[in-house]
Amino acid sequence: MGIFSMLRRDDSATSMARDAMHEARRGGASDRPSSGGAIDRMVDTVRDIGLDGKLTYSSAAEVARRAQRGRARRRPELAVRRIIRSHRRGVTAGGFLTGLGGVVTLPLLLPTNVLEFYIQSTRMVGAIAAVRGHDLEDPEIRIRVLAALVGEESGEVLRSIGLGPIKGAAARTVASRLPASPQSEIVSAVGSRLLKRFGLRSARLFGKAIPGLGAVLGAISDRRQLNRIAKAAKASFPPVG
Repeated sequence: MGIFSMLRRDDSATSMARDAMHEARRGGASDRPSSGGAIDRMVDTVRDIGLDGKLTYSSAAEVARRAQRGRARRRPELAVRRIIRSHRRGVTAGGFLTGLGGVVTLPLLLPTNVLEFYIQSTRMVGAIAAVRGHDLEDPEIRIRVLAALVGEESGEVLRSIGLGPIKGAAARTVASRLPASPQSEIVSAVGSRLLKRFGLRSARLFGKAIPGLGAVLGAISDRRQLNRIAKAAKASFPPVG
């Protein structure tokens, strides 16, 4: 639980995640929270740590390189399966630990779990994109990684900022495709959707007074959500030919 342990020691990260969740609740049903708020800061943190790494937390590019060792060097899809499998284990363990204490510990652990889940998910999506030949330094690719975090809604989010599916090889003129302020737009489009999903999950867990049952539900919920993100990632980043 490397990233979970790191974030639990990082009071500023936990405080930011808690503020983002409060902001999402205050914002009601809006999918476009105000720019520059706690939600925006959380999504920026998720993107930067998930893709670029922090301290002992590996970057998405490094995860991709490790997954491509051995037989996977010539079999990219084997590397993709390795990446998904390892991150599935990580978020399942995080969800289990978060729900282990039931309603007593959930308010304390949930903000960290939200941040940890999406950092791991971002790293997984970035690593899948890298294995399939996409450049993680490309601003458009980084935007598409964030969009994949909303799973089946990723296409809708991309269309909302003027981007469609990736077509053809990676030889694209990025500057001509991106809207004027793509980072802020994608952050606003993605942020509240992420927290809304965790809000539904926390409501279910708060309704379970049995700590052990909450742990199982938390693990299952995070595992299912990661599977939806993995499916979106594989669709969003076709192999570069």
